[in-house]
Amino acid sequence: MKKIIFPIVVLTLVGFGVITSGLSNEDRERTLAELNKTQERFMSVVGGLSEAQLNFKPTPESWSVAECVEHLAISEGMIGGMLQGALETPADPSMRDSVQISDDKLLAMISSREKKVKTGEAFEPSGKFGSHLETVNAFLDKRGEHIEYVKTTNDDLRNHYGKLPFGTVDGVQILLFMSGHTERHVTQMEEVIAHENYPKTMSAKKPQ
Repeated sequence: MKKIIFPIVVLTLVGFGVITSGLSNEDRERTLAELNKTQERFMSVVGGLSEAQLNFKPTPESWSVAECVEHLAISEGMIGGMLQGALETPADPSMRDSVQISDDKLLAMISSREKKVKTGEAFEPSGKFGSHLETVNAFLDKRGEHIEYVKTTNDDLRNHYGKLPFGTVDGVQILLFMSGHTERHVTQMEEVIAHENYPKTMSAKKPQ
């Protein structure tokens, strides 16, 4: 009789959501793919640029490549802090309905350069990390932490939540937002590099 009852109890608990499986394989793989992809895109653009190239601005109001890199380094830490804040409260499946945006729509929205948005003061580049190499490494250090976290975590990220200007997102979407934000500013850097007045001289040294 006990052998019959135990499977029924397990199935009942699963059915009512008491047992959770943490991060699904599909979510883990997609999030890792996005974070790795945009890190590689970032490195393919920022490596080997001269000082003149790093600091060139198409207009006085534009950001240079160096300023975009610093903004990304700042943002990587800030968005990571948002995720940590989301994890400070218990996972809550009852809030799933508050997430109104799909993963695909979120990525498309944040990575698109069609609509320009002025960043908040806390995200403004100011030279806080020092040299360009130090700034690149600050970004890579944080991105490496986030990739390692996604590889190893058992947190139920779909049931932890954060707030963005357009609404509530879950923990997986915070990480996807982080990756899409990188994509957005790598595209911005490519726009600067494609400008007709962009300096053409390359330096031999690349950031490691």
